[in-house]
Amino acid sequence: MKASVPDSRVGPGHPDHTLLSEIASDIHKRAGGAASLAIEFAHILRHCIDDVIMTPKTGRRSYDELEKTEKTYIGTRVEIELRALLSLPKGKLDTVIKGHDVDIKNTMGSNWMIPTEAVDQPCILVAADEVRAKCYLGLIVARPAYLTQGQNKDAKKTVSAQGFENILWLLRDHPYPPNFWRTVPADVTQRIFAGKTGNARMAALFREIQGVAITRDVVEAVAQQRDFMRRIRSDNGRGTRDHLAREGVLLLSGHYDAPLIAALGLPACAASEFVSYRPCDATECALAAEHGLAVVASNR
Repeated sequence: MKASVPDSRVGPGHPDHTLLSEIASDIHKRAGGAASLAIEFAHILRHCIDDVIMTPKTGRRSYDELEKTEKTYIGTRVEIELRALLSLPKGKLDTVIKGHDVDIKNTMGSNWMIPTEAVDQPCILVAADEVRAKCYLGLIVARPAYLTQGQNKDAKKTVSAQGFENILWLLRDHPYPPNFWRTVPADVTQRIFAGKTGNARMAALFREIQGVAITRDVVEAVAQQRDFMRRIRSDNGRGTRDHLAREGVLLLSGHYDAPLIAALGLPACAASEFVSYRPCDATECALAAEHGLAVVASNR
């Protein structure tokens, strides 16, 4: 998305204010409120993008590695997931809100392609900026005056610079979960995937990245095995948890080890997430032992 998005002029007295406010109000109501919409929408975007990247199956780790058709499909996924989130019906365009046919447009770039059938119709505008991990959700009536004069071979136009001022923003420059691999230095990623076995890669993951909640999807991507969760568990001394414990590193589950995670002051983990940590003194080792986990203190 553009580095600087202009403020919206959609307010009382604006020709689109009544219509867009009505649609916005219904969206918020369907989502369970503005706060709930912000949370759920952000997770939808991350889910849609990661499901197309398919790191566990393809080895790809970023949006930039996708084929053109796959990038287009993300827009379709966002449309489907957004309708499901809001319990919206299919319409002549993408959906119907308060009796109005509404198109849903998605971009991973800086603008949206508006088809001829959506001109003069209300549109939901969705944008995801993978580099900055920021997302946008807005409403616009795609009036010709808000669109560019030029068009592509399919007669689709984009929102003009002045047209951006006529977007009513529900979310603007809002954070969404970043692509995990964008947060990891390239040399660390290389060391993680250099392992020849699932256990070796998993051990490297939790050895290299400590004190950070790691999702089940990342674990699956690194293990590259069907029974990837087995790599997490103690496995008669052969599992990743066992290997790391012998190195003085705790591998904790958000489901089973939540009390210890909290006691050590580590980031809260969802039930399906994991976090590793190297206890720094005898006190922390004793705390782990109280929760049934044996580990050797590091020398740091």
